[in-house]
Amino acid sequence: MDPSVPLRLLLVNDTDRPMRQLRDAFADAGYLVIAQADGAAELLRLAESERPDIIIVDTESPTRDTLEQLALMERSAPRPVVMFAEHGGMPAIQAAVRAGVTAYIVDHVSAERLAPIIDMARVKFEEDAALKRKLSDMERQLAERKLIERAKGILMRRRQLGEEEAYALLRGQAMRSGLRLADLALQLIHASELLD
Repeated sequence: MDPSVPLRLLLVNDTDRPMRQLRDAFADAGYLVIAQADGAAELLRLAESERPDIIIVDTESPTRDTLEQLALMERSAPRPVVMFAEHGGMPAIQAAVRAGVTAYIVDHVSAERLAPIIDMARVKFEEDAALKRKLSDMERQLAERKLIERAKGILMRRRQLGEEEAYALLRGQAMRSGLRLADLALQLIHASELLD
């Protein structure tokens, strides 16, 4: 990200008090507030339409509506989320983290401390995203291995082949067909189910 371009923030007001002070603090720290959602109802829409770099939630204690909207946003338009809350407590923090909050800060913060908090939230968000991608890749690889093992088993039974021969047959056919081994294995499994 270009450091000369200010980060674009979406502010979410989950309290009855005005957000002018927080909004001014972010402006003074060099951030660009692109939109403000007054409550949970606008959160998801603004997150998807404005595509902010980071979302800031100001709350006394996170409401269920806000947490639900954050969880929906986490699935459809994930963004780093910093929540400034007046009340801590493990249940509130756990609920916020489960909903996708990256940093939960109790009490308000001086303008000088905003940048490190925002930077930490962005780094944690990127680290979490990388772990999620890695987990997803591992789950996909495991599922593909299971398909290949199942297809090998089918070939071993039907053609009276050893494990290495069945694998070599699958691999050769995949190469000749221009298919990934897992895709060919799935086709073989489906064909076998039709014939059984």
